[in-house]
Amino acid sequence: MIVSSQRPVQQHGRRPEHDCRTDRTDRTHHRPGGDPPLDRLTSDEIVAARAILDTAGLLAPTTRFAYLGLDEPAKAEVLAFTAGTTPRRSIRAVLLDVATGVAETVVVSLTDAAVTRRTPIDPITDGQPPILLEEFVAVDEIVKADPGWVAAMAKRGLTDLTLLRPCPLSAGVFDLPGEQGRRLLRVLSFVANRDDDHCWAHPVDGVVAYVDLTARQVVELIDAADLPIPAEEGNFDDPAYTGPARQTLKPIEITQPAGPSYTVDGNVVSWEGWTFRVGFDAREGLILHQLAIQGRPVVYRASIAEMVVPYADPSPVRYWQNYFDTGEYLLGAQVNSLELGCDCLGEIHYFDADLADGNGAVDTRPNAICMHEEDAGVLWKHTDLFTESREVRRARRLVISFWATVGNYDYGFYWYLYLDGTIELKTQATGVMFTSSYTRDTPWTTQVAPGLGAPAHQHLFCARLDMTVDGVANTVDEVDIRPDPIGPDNPYGNAFSRTHTRINSEADSARDANPAAGRVWRIESTERANRLGQPTAYVLTPQGLPVLLADPSSSIARRAAFATKHLWVTRYDPAERFPAGDLVNQHPGHAGIPTYVRQDRPLAGQDVVLWHTFGLTHFPRTEDWPVMPTDSAGFTLKPYGFFDRNPTLDLPASTSTHCAPATGTEHTDAHTGNGACH
Repeated sequence: MIVSSQRPVQQHGRRPEHDCRTDRTDRTHHRPGGDPPLDRLTSDEIVAARAILDTAGLLAPTTRFAYLGLDEPAKAEVLAFTAGTTPRRSIRAVLLDVATGVAETVVVSLTDAAVTRRTPIDPITDGQPPILLEEFVAVDEIVKADPGWVAAMAKRGLTDLTLLRPCPLSAGVFDLPGEQGRRLLRVLSFVANRDDDHCWAHPVDGVVAYVDLTARQVVELIDAADLPIPAEEGNFDDPAYTGPARQTLKPIEITQPAGPSYTVDGNVVSWEGWTFRVGFDAREGLILHQLAIQGRPVVYRASIAEMVVPYADPSPVRYWQNYFDTGEYLLGAQVNSLELGCDCLGEIHYFDADLADGNGAVDTRPNAICMHEEDAGVLWKHTDLFTESREVRRARRLVISFWATVGNYDYGFYWYLYLDGTIELKTQATGVMFTSSYTRDTPWTTQVAPGLGAPAHQHLFCARLDMTVDGVANTVDEVDIRPDPIGPDNPYGNAFSRTHTRINSEADSARDANPAAGRVWRIESTERANRLGQPTAYVLTPQGLPVLLADPSSSIARRAAFATKHLWVTRYDPAERFPAGDLVNQHPGHAGIPTYVRQDRPLAGQDVVLWHTFGLTHFPRTEDWPVMPTDSAGFTLKPYGFFDRNPTLDLPASTSTHCAPATGTEHTDAHTGNGACH
């Protein structure tokens, strides 16, 4: 939601000591003769793109790179790519002149060493480029140089400016006089008692500064209330606050003596019948390309294409709080390096991410993506009364994950691939809640410490799932469970069945989850059937938690229209990448999915993209303070008639002594594998 102006989110480029894992990182993923079309950007390509832009005269001393990423080729081109050939590679950059506010989107062909497209950005109709890290840092200087802001702090007894923490926040669009076309941030403030005191415990509530980043000045200061500043500290990393560490937990060691079951070739991963390509983007973060099992395609491209965090506090200084952590802040650019804290356990393979900083220089994030195997409980089991057969196989899953820190919140994204063909995504939210002063009971704020409030809010994610279930010709059905009424076919009233509603066109594709009806969405091939003549399919199962709760007429509902429904379905179009549009920052709204579905293209038997909104509605608890235990949301994609039978029957029976019947005296060994107890 915010990036602190006081210290960097991550100490990039530093490689701390290894601990808690085996590191199998590929430091080089560039291949001589050219990379396949979807490979992650390399540092060499970033350097080359910047040089091309410089040669073209597009880089002034005040030009900044608000975004730089791979300009992915169309699906047809990728699917037609032949191994051993050199693909065409292009880069898309969003350039901003911080002195004038003038911005444009530029596409660079690395193959031709030329600029191939330039599109000017109109900030009134198109929105603003994403927020730069240097702009977050600049806000600290701007507000502390403003006499009105300094006076507002002094009125509250805050005169040591070195302990004040102005927090820059995306401005949104509220049709306020004088704001149109301006590049803005809104600034709430916190205070620390000393440098190592976490400021989130001490909000300076009731005052907000509106900052024009191009003019580098406070253009409006709202001092609505002089609210008490909570005094109690919340330093979760201070033993004096937390108490001594408990000594009762025994170590858990996860080992794979024979090594992992996956193989990695550049960006391509193979594991137990699965193959896919690992991608990474400064905006979306981790991308999985061309997911296939047993050589059969399932998902062409999977990513978190947007996330929005709207707040429920309607007060004069906070009504505008809603953040697009992907489109405004570039979620992928906030990625953590996963070497310090045992983020992953076991036999680990790390992938680095080469990004561009604000000046277009290479910013390599070591260990941005973590991949490992883990035990996932019992996969299948049966003890037969007649044959006395006793068989059990343990499940295993491959985990591909990354973490990003966006200001006070930390987000983990875990893609799971299972042996039975299931795909699962789990997002985790943790970190520190955004706080306020708490002086009275309100329906939208919880008191989490003496005088300290935490407003209710949502974390809503949009997964873009470009499906290819046994090919590009797919159809989507909405499937509900229904109880059948008593009648001639159901005389005893025990029957229940399913209804199938075909989603035939984009205008008809906006759908809500319905957990009471067990609602799922079935994506089936129109070209391939299983041995029983049934279309091969995958089923998307949503959690069905609330979508956007803001009023339909609100600014955030216009700007995050994708979040008003659990599902949308569109025809594939390479230009339609983001559910809230290309430029989210200060966009007036109705971009992205509303414009896509307005075309009302037919969907049956077509190349379809699913946009699935899911997430958390967070009414804070006292247990969430001062650092929040992880809260999770996600979805599953499960094969349905895709295989002719259980695809894991060939899992070998274990020869391990760990499966021996217990006598009641020995301890259970922690090491587990895929195996049978028989």
